[in-house]
Amino acid sequence: MISLISPSEVKNPTSIAIGSFDGLHAGHRKLIESVVKENDFTPTIASFWPHPREILYGETRLRLDLPEEKLPILEDLGIEQLVLIPFDEKLSKLSAENFIKDILLNQLQAKSISVGANFRFGFKRRGDINTIKLATKDMDIKLKIISILKDNEGRISSSRVRDLLQNSDLKNAFKILKRPYNFTGKVVEGKGIGKSLGFPTANLEIDRRKILPGTGVYAAWTTINNSPDKIASVMNIGLQPTIDPLLPSAVEVHLINKEVDLYGLDLSVEPIEKLRSQIKFQNTDQLSNQIRKDKEIALKILNKFYK
Repeated sequence: MISLISPSEVKNPTSIAIGSFDGLHAGHRKLIESVVKENDFTPTIASFWPHPREILYGETRLRLDLPEEKLPILEDLGIEQLVLIPFDEKLSKLSAENFIKDILLNQLQAKSISVGANFRFGFKRRGDINTIKLATKDMDIKLKIISILKDNEGRISSSRVRDLLQNSDLKNAFKILKRPYNFTGKVVEGKGIGKSLGFPTANLEIDRRKILPGTGVYAAWTTINNSPDKIASVMNIGLQPTIDPLLPSAVEVHLINKEVDLYGLDLSVEPIEKLRSQIKFQNTDQLSNQIRKDKEIALKILNKFYK
């Protein structure tokens, strides 16, 4: 299996690309392809953790992929190790030239470096591709500059994917990511309201650093504890306006035609299509009728997709 390691544990020399690689979208994959082609060296991705903006500006940066979620994707793409570079105030003050010397060359022993054309790094982001060119000009190191990938809508970026997810546009998010978006959560105890309505739901505790699609009701595939079997599901993200509008926002999943004790298990969910926005019904009977309709529509949608 691919390794998730610190810079001190790196298998070197490396063919490497540095960046957040959040989402591992089509643009990232161009960089990864250039890394993997250098098969004389260990194909490596290096990322900062936490995100620099969290340290520098106190921003909360929701992630498309947490580090451990990247591992199976990177392995399929031919990467052998994911290096997490701890980002702190001290590192933020490291000049671009010293970053190249201390991190890229000394610690990671890079022999081939792949970066996007807009790559910036070092103190106050003063370093760019020209800084790397100058620092490595007399060394036996390959530098590959990968052009920015664009489509008809503009530059392909992690920010675009986040916006699409928050607008529940899973179809176009899929196109950029080249894969379904998914998230994992542990099933925690709920209030049993869904079960009382005849539609038991699993309440998921999701890592708060993970971005979720916008509020609403979705057709989704669910897997249990990393099982390869996908179960057709209806998922609700958000409040529960009919039951109790004061309850906190939640992620609830109802497995269609599948009854199993899920408490304490990990569920991985792939939302496929938004069915509707949340609605405040007059009573629970109306809510139950709508859930039945949601199940029927979800099955029709999901039957068009792979299992």
